Parts: sequence; structure tokens; C-alpha cells
Amino acid sequence: LLTVTVFLSTLTPKFYFALTVTSSFISGLIFVFEWWHFRKYGTSFIEQVSVSHLRPLIGGVENNPPAPAAFSAGESETSRQNMPECKVWRNPLNLFRGAEYSRYMWVTGKEPLTYYDMNLSAQDHQNFFTCDTDALRPSDTVMQKAWRERNPQARIKAAYQALELNNDCATAYVLLAEEEATTIVDAEKYFKQALKAGEMIYRKSQNCHSQSPQHEAQLRRDTNVLVYVKRRLAMCARKLGRIREAVKMMRDLMKEFPLLSMLNIHENLLEALLELQAYADVQAVLAKYDDISLPKSAAICYTAALLKARAVSERFSPETASKRGLSTAEINAVEAIHRAVEFNPHVPKYLLEMKSLVLPPEHILKRGDSEAVAYAFFHLQHWKRIEGALNLLHCTWEGTFRMIPYPLEKGHLFYPYPSCTETADRELLPTFHEVSVYPQKELPFFIHFTAGLCSFSAMLALLTHQFPELMVLFAKAV
Repeated sequence: LLTVTVFLSTLTPKFYFALTVTSSFISGLIFVFEWWHFRKYGTSFIEQVSVSHLRPLIGGVENNPPAPAAFSAGESETSRQNMPECKVWRNPLNLFRGAEYSRYMWVTGKEPLTYYDMNLSAQDHQNFFTCDTDALRPSDTVMQKAWRERNPQARIKAAYQALELNNDCATAYVLLAEEEATTIVDAEKYFKQALKAGEMIYRKSQNCHSQSPQHEAQLRRDTNVLVYVKRRLAMCARKLGRIREAVKMMRDLMKEFPLLSMLNIHENLLEALLELQAYADVQAVLAKYDDISLPKSAAICYTAALLKARAVSERFSPETASKRGLSTAEINAVEAIHRAVEFNPHVPKYLLEMKSLVLPPEHILKRGDSEAVAYAFFHLQHWKRIEGALNLLHCTWEGTFRMIPYPLEKGHLFYPYPSCTETADRELLPTFHEVSVYPQKELPFFIHFTAGLCSFSAMLALLTHQFPELMVLFAKAV
């Protein structure tokens, strides 16, 4: 003790200054390394080492998160990296402009669709409903111009002009059904006329499609028109309560045109089957379309989670589960929810009504807020119908972010979460809607600790440099 006392009494202010500067520098290096490790891997290095190596030494049990289910077995890293980041898709369940979007605007005075979204739809219509042979039929020439019109009234006027030239112009009836009809009943009447005209034109195109490339292009266009009309008729039947009729129409359409799976008609079918509570049929559709070779969607991932939650949600209790542990069925349900949340992290807030819904846009961004709005708008009622499903989701979804990296430079089950989704969603969703962004992870304790240690030691170094005598007296007193 005497030796230590003598040693401390002989230390000069320079020693204390060097000590505090060195401490500040080392703690700063640790802080920078901790921050880098967290940004890259989503965990604190110090916490990871203590859990992995120190806890077993002192008799603790390693608490590894459950291994993710093999939902994406066989998916290669190359396919993940090549996956397009911000590809915009047509919303499979987009509403009718005249009967639904316009009605919302009349009531609220707010524009439910953005200019960017409507511009994408105009491009879709030109791609689907026009071809190089339109010049051969005057009515199609008029409709080719109609799809380019920006003003809704000009489009409707052009559709009537096309019908004056040809009373069997299917695309003119399509435009009137979408934009002039103010009720679903009126829209259905127009689509039935479009179906009658479309089937007649389609049969003619089939008979002569092999004559030239122009005839092949015309057949493709007439096929697009026919598929579009049949799908919208099925959606009209669904909205008017004729759900079994809608399901039959969708199944027939998928059998008749199996190569058009890119149109995602199965998502319309899933929603209608859930309304019928035909859960076995829903599972059969999922078994066919929930495949790694197809682009995933929130509808597929969350419907799969809903079916697994349905098996356990009625009797699920967080308190009981924490005491006895999770059963196999509960683990499957939790993993399915984790999988869904990793694909689209914005959906739970809408399903749990923590965030208000708006009308879904005509286009959606996979894994974005626009897709979450579109999914929850139609599927919230199906989650509410199953007792305890929302409770299980509420108890589970936030834990997902402790299991996946941040930022999502790699995913457990899916390709990396696109960083550009927020920008694209702002273009697709109306200005009065607050766009949901990817949930942020809280900074680990040791990042706060090392930052505080670095700042404190730097402050001591500064004080020792400015007031050496006073700081030496303080150090010796401590």
C-alpha cells in the first residue's frame, strides 16, 4: 500500500494526460468497430462474443433463434442478387376507376391515384390493348389514341366514337366499364358486352393467326383483351357477392390460359376462397403457386402464415407458451409469420390497425408499402375472422427484426430488402398517406456504452490538458 501511494504521488500531469488520450483513442477504435459490425451483420460484436463464448463458460444456456424453415430451399445466391430491386407490378386486385376510385374522390375531395400510377396504367393499356394492325380497323385506331389521352372525359368520348364505327369494339366497352360506369353493376354490363365482342374477335384471330407476324400480334392483343375482360367479370361477381361464381370463372380462366401466370390471377382466387372459408382449397392453391421459381408476394406469404396460425391461434397464449415452450404447430406458425414479415415488413401495422389504410394503387411494389396497403385492404377481414390470428401476429412479428440482418444485405429466406422501395412507394401512393418505411432496429447497448466511454475519456483528456494540477489532485483523491 505504501509503494502504491508513493507511485501515485510521483505521477505528473503529463502521465494523466497521456492516459486519458490513450483511453479515448482505444475506446474510439472499439466504438468504430462495433458500429461497423452492427451495420454489416445486425448484431453487436461484444454481445455476440459474450453470448457465444462467455455464457457457456459460466454455465449459461446458449439461446439460438429457431432455424428458419426450408421455404426457399435450392434458391441460389446468384438468383437473389439478380432479382430486380424496384420492379413495379400491376395490382392483381386493383379497383374500378369509375365505380370506386372516383366515388372516393367525390366523397373526400382527395385524389386516390397519383399521376405516376395512372401513367403506368396508360402504358399497360397501350401494351395490352393495341397492336400494329390497328390501322386496318378504324375503331381500333380511335382506341389507340384513346388510351393515350390524359383527360378521362376525352377517353370516354373516344370510346363512344369507336363504338359508332364498330359496335363490336371490345376495348371501347372495357374503357367505359372501367371509367364511365359509376357502379359495379353498370361495369359488369359493359364487361358482358365486351366479352361477347371479344370472344367473336378472338375466334377470328385464332383462325388466321398463322398467316403472318401481324396476325400473330393481333391474336396476342385479342387474347389479352379476352383474359382481361373475363378477369374483371370475375371480380365484379366477387364484389356483388356471387363468390362461388367468381371462383369458377377464375379457375376456368387459369385452365384456359395456363401460360398467363404472370398476371397473378391466383391472388384473386386466394382472396375469393378465403371469403368462402374454403381453407383446404386455399392450401391447394398455395401448394401450386408458393414456389421459389415464381416471384413471391405478400398475398402468398401472409396467406400461408394465416393458414398455419389458424391451426393454433384459438388456443395460443403468450404466457402459457413462455412456460411450456412452443409446440411443433406453434413453431411452424411463428416461422411462417417470420417468413412473411421478412418478405414485407409493412403489412402487420395495417393488419393490427396501428396504421390507417387508404385505397390501394393500381400498381404495387413487391415488398413495399404499396403492396402492404393492397394486401391489407382486401385481407384484413380474413385475419379478423380467424379467432386469435391477429393476437398471434401481434405477439410474433416484432421479434422477426431481432433475427434478420440490418440493413438487409442478405436475408434468411429472400433476396436483400430493396433500399429504393421508399422512393418508389412515394410515387405510387397519394400524398396524404404517410409512407411506411423499413422498421429500424434499436442500437445495441454496447454501441451506446462505447460511444459514452469514448466521449467521457476524451473529455477527461481535454480537462487534464487545460487544468493539469486540478485534475491530478482529483485523480489522487479518487
